[in-house]
Amino acid sequence: MATSAPEKDIRFSTDGEVQHDERRRGSIYQVIPPGERRMSAQGRRISIVDDIFGEIKEGGPNYRNVGWLGTAVLMVKTQIGLGVLSIPSVLDTLGMGPGLVVVVSIGVITTWSNYEIGVFKRNHPSVYGIDDVGFKLFGRVGREFFYVVFILFWIFVAGAGMLGISISFNALSTHGACTAIFVAVAAVIGFALGSIQTLHEVSWLAWVGAISILTSILTLTIAVGVQDKPAAAPPGPFKSDWHGVNNPSFEAAISACSSIVFAWAGTPAFFQIASEMRVPEHYTKSLLLCQSIVAVTYIVIGIVVYYYCGSFVASPALGSAGVLLKKVCYGLALPGLCVSTLLFVHIAAKYVFVRMLRGSHHLTDPTFRHWATWLTCTAVTTLISYVIASAIPVFGSLVSLIGALLGTLMCFQPFGAMWLYDNWRSARTTKWYLMVAWCTFVIVSGFFLMIGGTYGSVIDIKNSLAANGGSSPWSCADNSNST
Repeated sequence: MATSAPEKDIRFSTDGEVQHDERRRGSIYQVIPPGERRMSAQGRRISIVDDIFGEIKEGGPNYRNVGWLGTAVLMVKTQIGLGVLSIPSVLDTLGMGPGLVVVVSIGVITTWSNYEIGVFKRNHPSVYGIDDVGFKLFGRVGREFFYVVFILFWIFVAGAGMLGISISFNALSTHGACTAIFVAVAAVIGFALGSIQTLHEVSWLAWVGAISILTSILTLTIAVGVQDKPAAAPPGPFKSDWHGVNNPSFEAAISACSSIVFAWAGTPAFFQIASEMRVPEHYTKSLLLCQSIVAVTYIVIGIVVYYYCGSFVASPALGSAGVLLKKVCYGLALPGLCVSTLLFVHIAAKYVFVRMLRGSHHLTDPTFRHWATWLTCTAVTTLISYVIASAIPVFGSLVSLIGALLGTLMCFQPFGAMWLYDNWRSARTTKWYLMVAWCTFVIVSGFFLMIGGTYGSVIDIKNSLAANGGSSPWSCADNSNST
């Protein structure tokens, strides 16, 4: 068995973080030095010492086993799922031109934020999530604040996923049961699948989910192009009433922008996905592949569906192509919606699980405490998500509320602060001043979208619940408009 690394190769930072010699690293976070990788005579892994997970043993779950392509598809699945279904209705609110500008602009900002995750993890190997970033930026208060916000964000997103599954069940069955029952079934699915322990084991399901949702929206895109008119259009001849520029109220416009933030808001999960990569040097390659797929999908789907449906586009968009094709699209999308929900439950539960057991052998040993803690985390996460999905049963309003109140805080402000934290003492070059200006813009725009978007989303939810036929909490009403 190899001996441990020499003491001269280890140093400590001011916050107690162990920092290994950079000559033995060269990755996003610590590549295990040869002296800390224990192998059997046959070359099989006995244990690996990781900065975050500690000693990963042969008999326990391997938290460092996701390849670069699996990483890319996990990233894609955290992005493409629920948000894409609201983009055509966002273009209807803002108009084709301004809507596409917002989609691309927020995509550029979040892509930079995602890239900054890789840079920050390379500089600070022990960072597992955004609460660790909060500790470095603002101390213990920052850690607790971002920890709570992160958990709330993914719990709310999981609730939106359960709501999406219930809409799918309603569409497929033509409202064959009370919607509250379908939401409960979605919660059971989320718990059962979300309890899978490692992202490596989840990654093959992410392939299924990504193919499912992409096939569904591609079918929708073709269907609205070849049909005479969308499902919600009145009888008689139809001509699409799409607009290049629209004139929405402030509340409607900022709420629509918040929905776009939600569509790009896979960012906070990228910390954890990167932490479970087998070869972390490939993070940027995985990121660029993910963002390219997502950007093309959002732009094409948004343009085509809105162009053919105009103001009669549905939210979620899968209901735009008529009764039969609505069933087809939701049937194709159902596996993808289930995988999205399992990912959201898994990410939130894993975050609590790692924090509770970090530094203990129970984190990687399959002990009773290990399993009891893990299943409790997934069960509690699922239960809270179920309550949210049942209490706010209006898909578009829930999506915009999540994007505004929590999405911006997870995708904008911390990442500008992260760059400033690492580079404030760097040489004052032109590039440095431009980057400071960029980071300031990201932070300020994040606060603007958070405050304005939350206000607009709350007004939107209030109006939806007050409208005739509006869904009420724990309602049996058909949320797919199939009846």
